[in-house]
Amino acid sequence: MATSWALTASHLGLLEHRRRLAAADVLTLLRADLPALPGGDRHLSGVVAIALDHADGRLARRHGTASPFGDYADTFADAAFWTWHAWRHETGRTTRAVAVAVWVLPVVAVSTTALYRGRMPERPRPALLRPAAAMQIALAARSLLHGASGSR
Repeated sequence: MATSWALTASHLGLLEHRRRLAAADVLTLLRADLPALPGGDRHLSGVVAIALDHADGRLARRHGTASPFGDYADTFADAAFWTWHAWRHETGRTTRAVAVAVWVLPVVAVSTTALYRGRMPERPRPALLRPAAAMQIALAARSLLHGASGSR
């Protein structure tokens, strides 16, 4: 949670004209902190993360509270949750390596570029292929299947 707080505090300037976090931003940060929350069903955590991701996007669009902060927080939340999820619940090296490739490497690349340039860069957004979204669905489905079968 300390890392989440530090990332949030260091990016508050991306809120632009707003003086506080919007409800969508709070949902995004909650998603990032799911691994640190007590209790909960680990088999459902992937589904909860996907639901929170969907809800924060809808809220931001509906209430006009989308901001660069929310955009970058969404990326950091995905990287924090899904990398943790893969490392905690997946045993295969390939699955873990793919998790690092689709979440950690882009965050490191964007963060390094931001520090070098002194400003946040535009992130690449592939129109057709979204490997991180496909990986989220695969990891959540695997957790549900393992939970239903009683294994793990």
